[in-house]
Amino acid sequence: MASLSDWLEGARLRTLPAAVSPVLIGTGAAAGLGQASVPRALLAAGVALALQVGVNYANDYSDGVRGTDDVRTGPPRLTGGGKASPGAVKRAALLSLAVGAALGLVLVAVSGTWWLLALGAVAMIAAWGYTGGSHPYGYLGLGEVGVFLFFGLMATLGTTWTQALELSWPAWAGAVGVGLIACALLMVNNIRDIPTDSQVGKTTLAVRLGERRARLTYVAMITLPLVLAVACATVAPWSLLTLMLLPWVVRLALPVLRGATGRDLIAVLRDTGLLELGYGILLGVGLAL
Repeated sequence: MASLSDWLEGARLRTLPAAVSPVLIGTGAAAGLGQASVPRALLAAGVALALQVGVNYANDYSDGVRGTDDVRTGPPRLTGGGKASPGAVKRAALLSLAVGAALGLVLVAVSGTWWLLALGAVAMIAAWGYTGGSHPYGYLGLGEVGVFLFFGLMATLGTTWTQALELSWPAWAGAVGVGLIACALLMVNNIRDIPTDSQVGKTTLAVRLGERRARLTYVAMITLPLVLAVACATVAPWSLLTLMLLPWVVRLALPVLRGATGRDLIAVLRDTGLLELGYGILLGVGLAL
């Protein structure tokens, strides 16, 4: 029977900055427009966190029942590692998604943005379809596309819109930047799993690109967001705070470019999540000021 620590590991806490950071930037952009709302920001954060946990449990369930996680270099999963029954993991995924849906309903109600329910429904379908269903798009090399759209553009711009009812170009720049770092999280995870994913037919973008190009793509994904933040400084000078992250970016890029593999990439994955959180905090503050 899975312990509490097993369930927390299954929730993949290191990926949760990918949920919070877009909300921080979106709220900062709304503040820059003079329309920030703490209650709506908290609701948006709740939606994002619930969806992220739901995606993680759904991924654990779907990969586990397919046998994709039978051989892993990373921590054993709940389903694939036999720590919890597939049914229990599936119920945890659906419960998390239901919590996200409920919080999202409250958010659109208080903001009057009812049309966002349609996008929310698409996000729910995408959350399950990443590795679930008969044709999971995560197995076709489209995982980063989904992450960029839903944990970059939609999460950031949706946060800004539900508070300010308008968008600024720094909000768009921040959405692209944080979306790229979220994609980098997935990319470095998949670089680590290239050998095993290739064996089980999981054709991630890293598998499609090949190891060398996947590593270069990861570096681009964590570097370009700083360029976008500098561009935001033309209207929000405090966005230059994000340049404090440049040494962190270099620290992450070097082991990836030098060919780190297996468990050595687990630390890179963790620290990429911290990079995204730092980016969300610093750019969010910069846009607000």
